[in-house]
Amino acid sequence: MSKNIRVQIAKRAEKELQDGDYVNLGIGMPTMVANHISDDKTIVMQSENGLLGIGPYPTEDEVDPDLINAGKETVTAIKGASFFTNAESFAMIRGGHIDVAILGGMEVAENGDLANWMIPGKMIKGMGGAMDLVNGAKRIIIIMDHVTRDGKPKILNQCSLPLTGKGVVNRIITDRAVIDVTDAGLKLVEVAEGYTLEDIIASTEPELIVSDNLVYDAF
Repeated sequence: MSKNIRVQIAKRAEKELQDGDYVNLGIGMPTMVANHISDDKTIVMQSENGLLGIGPYPTEDEVDPDLINAGKETVTAIKGASFFTNAESFAMIRGGHIDVAILGGMEVAENGDLANWMIPGKMIKGMGGAMDLVNGAKRIIIIMDHVTRDGKPKILNQCSLPLTGKGVVNRIITDRAVIDVTDAGLKLVEVAEGYTLEDIIASTEPELIVSDNLVYDAF
């Protein structure tokens, strides 16, 4: 995925955040959302390693090697930020105090199952905080490519990779579309510029419910 498309997805994901939200951003593309927060919103970003009040990525002059997020990337801190242990950070997550978690995804199933932490045969460090976030945050938004590198759907009838959580996803934002997970099935609500309804249907394994208010060229 090109950098421009990643930025496009991050900007679209930012629109999901409401003024006053407490938000956790997953490792990878989700961290880019912090650079695109609207000036008319006050959003408090939380990190599993014990930082509440993450700001945008630092400029070269702002880099502080001791100030990092859960992905070990250097970050900035907003005015009023606080620092604490990861035990307290996970108490915040498990206690239901995170309004929105924006996470990456490898696969999402029709019923909202999420696989985003392991590919069999590849060395990994562990699940990290994803398991807690998908069960503790009030709303889960997944941002990812719509298809794999070889063109296969990543939105599936059933996940084939090990699950992070069952029935946890609320909304999926990809480079091609915005899709909601509902009790009736997956509902297509937005189509990205350069794609058609037929493109989205062809690149998504489950049958889609098309919103009556479907938005084209949404982002």
